[in-house]
Amino acid sequence: MARYVLTGGAGFIGSHLAERLLREAGGEVVVLDNLVTGDRENVGLLERYPNFEFMAVDVALPYEVKGPVDYVLHVASPASPVDFERLPFEIMAVNSEGTRLAAELALAKGARFLFASTSEVYGDPEVHPQPEDYRGNVNAAGPRAVYDESKRFGEAMVAAFGRHRGLDTRVVRIFNTYGPRMRPADGRLIPNLISQALAGRPLTVYGDGLQTRSFCYVSDMVDGILALLYSGVVEPVNVGTPEEMTVLEMAQMIREAVDSGLEIAYEPLPVDDPRRRRPDITRATELLGWRPQVPLSEGLPKTVEWFRGKLGSV
Repeated sequence: MARYVLTGGAGFIGSHLAERLLREAGGEVVVLDNLVTGDRENVGLLERYPNFEFMAVDVALPYEVKGPVDYVLHVASPASPVDFERLPFEIMAVNSEGTRLAAELALAKGARFLFASTSEVYGDPEVHPQPEDYRGNVNAAGPRAVYDESKRFGEAMVAAFGRHRGLDTRVVRIFNTYGPRMRPADGRLIPNLISQALAGRPLTVYGDGLQTRSFCYVSDMVDGILALLYSGVVEPVNVGTPEEMTVLEMAQMIREAVDSGLEIAYEPLPVDDPRRRRPDITRATELLGWRPQVPLSEGLPKTVEWFRGKLGSV
């Protein structure tokens, strides 16, 4: 039975990863999370499984995990625009020192190490769609840099551990992901819009709404991450959907799903907000045999219903 250490396992993607490993891989999972942005309810869901252990620790500070470990997955990091303003130093710490400590743990245990990077390493891209060899267009002094640049630094840290210390590494670049267990007030597009719609408020669209995103359902994201984890692919791999849509189109879809009479309110575009975002998933398709399977027409209603239950709306 494999034993996994998963940082950030009380968060959105992390909790889905942990549950998949517990339910389908049959492994032992140790989740490390300080619950700054993670959800104690997610921990409660995982505690139903006998092979689950939770450690309430800040993974940017020294910690100890006893016993053997086969895989270390470093998924911890606040990742929403509201976090960039609220937790800038915590974000930089978890993606720098937190990455080093997680990599040191994997090295000491002889474990494989996976680092959860992000499409944000591409910044506001000048190449579209974004392949893994594109080096990005990031404003190092902008308000998003605490996340963008610390993830880029984290990738550099992982590469150094692989190159100089022989650590068996994997790097996944996660594109926009949605589904149940997102924080309702996390500042990202889909939670914002659904929360506003369920409250009967106007839907906020920033700029002209013509900026694009590609939305991957969380079960597909977990499939892609685990396909990479168990593969022999050591170079970074984009995981996300190649289906691109505008922010305005997403607002209209959510309006139709909840209340077609709601207005759309336009606000100024935030600084450094990417105008286009879509992954080139050739590497994931050819090397991992992975493609997303859940269309928006299936995933979005599930997400709306989860938010409805979470927020107690009718």
